[in-house]
Amino acid sequence: MLSRILVPMDNSDPAGRALAYALDNHPDAEVTVLHVVGVPSMMMGEAVGLTLEDDLDAAAAERAAPVFERAREVADEQGREIETVVGIGHPARNVIDRADEYDAVVIGAHGADRERVTHRFLVGNVAETVSKRAPVPVTIVR
Repeated sequence: MLSRILVPMDNSDPAGRALAYALDNHPDAEVTVLHVVGVPSMMMGEAVGLTLEDDLDAAAAERAAPVFERAREVADEQGREIETVVGIGHPARNVIDRADEYDAVVIGAHGADRERVTHRFLVGNVAETVSKRAPVPVTIVR
């Protein structure tokens, strides 16, 4: 039985479905939603923007707020509570680095950046990378 589940989320529909799946299929587990900001890109846009902020943690939390709001809506629909945590940097690396604190990872098949070819070329598919490298079982939700 799983007692702690990590659900990486962005604003994509698959990420929302992954959270709903985790909450529905693991009713007794503590669910933590992770949103990673400062994603690397060809021009380093978001990552550079964060480094220019006076308060990095506050800026990251502000950027994560809409994702966490959506996550809480999904959890409320199922009468559940969730924990939230903000990561900074590369999404797959953040998930893999935190995964050993959990019993499993439940992740959406594609994120919000799935249509950006440059993103896929530079950093690869997050779900694929996590499934190959995470030290715990990974469920990919379509």
